[in-house]
Amino acid sequence: MKIRPLNDRVVIRRRDEERTSPGGILIPDSATEKPIQGEVLAVGNGKRLDNGELRPLDLKVGDRVLFGKYSGTEVKVGGEEVLVMREDDIMGVIE
Repeated sequence: MKIRPLNDRVVIRRRDEERTSPGGILIPDSATEKPIQGEVLAVGNGKRLDNGELRPLDLKVGDRVLFGKYSGTEVKVGGEEVLVMREDDIMGVIE
């Protein structure tokens, strides 16, 4: 993938949700919701503060993150659907 996000933006690949329920029932694609977890593929240089300084992002490539269901903008890069969003839209890092 060849994409470099600018400023405080990150590129995220959604993680696939489970297709079976805890009881073992298969869930069809039409009934599944958009995943709210993903993996960070690329990060920007940082956020420009009011005084002109550049604050580096807290995220790094490979982090597993939580984000809102409708956060970010979906784009297709190299045949793959990814999300581009600001660091502020990310709720947390899964450790």
